[in-house]
Amino acid sequence: MAKKKKRRLNKKKLLKFIIIIVLLLLGLSFLTDIKINNVIVKGNVLYNDYEIIKKANLNDYPSSLKNLSPSIKKTLEKDQYIKKAKVYKKGLKEVVIEIEENLPLFYYLPAKKTILTDKSEVEENFPVPTVINYVPDKIYESLLNEIADINHDIVKRISEIKYDPNEVDDERFLLTMNDGNYVYLTLERFDKIDKYLEIIKSFDNKKGILYLDSGEYFEVKG
Repeated sequence: MAKKKKRRLNKKKLLKFIIIIVLLLLGLSFLTDIKINNVIVKGNVLYNDYEIIKKANLNDYPSSLKNLSPSIKKTLEKDQYIKKAKVYKKGLKEVVIEIEENLPLFYYLPAKKTILTDKSEVEENFPVPTVINYVPDKIYESLLNEIADINHDIVKRISEIKYDPNEVDDERFLLTMNDGNYVYLTLERFDKIDKYLEIIKSFDNKKGILYLDSGEYFEVKG
């Protein structure tokens, strides 16, 4: 009977294998030890930079390898007030977060709810206009869409919105501004409110009623 040959242990190959494993473990340990030390936040209005960083769980300089961009994005987009987040890294230590917020648009008094950009409703109060009376459903939807397109800094200058139709236009609104002025607008011309500061300045910042529902006429009061 033929004798079976004994396989000798190749010590050189084993040593080489062990060295490779050790180097891989050391490399992984090194990468895991690299910390995120700078976070840049863009596009946020409702939340300040630190609040965004905290919501992303990046406030304690965590491991870069354990906090990948897709994971950070998923964490942020769980927040009701964050519509979309774009997250990417510059190297291993810097994270850039670009935020698109689900901003509060107005407080709808008939429902006693704050209405957000995505048309959802919350009970929390924000410094936004109050729609003080009932608005018919179809017109309400259009109003929501129009306000969503207005510069948020201008939206915050509006104190109250009253649905105020007349015999000419059933999509007419009266806006009470925080500076004491009043503005008449129709849905068709609602985007004109974006130029509110420029228009008021052209009338020497006087107080009164600005008619933007037809033309651009200012009636001085007092």
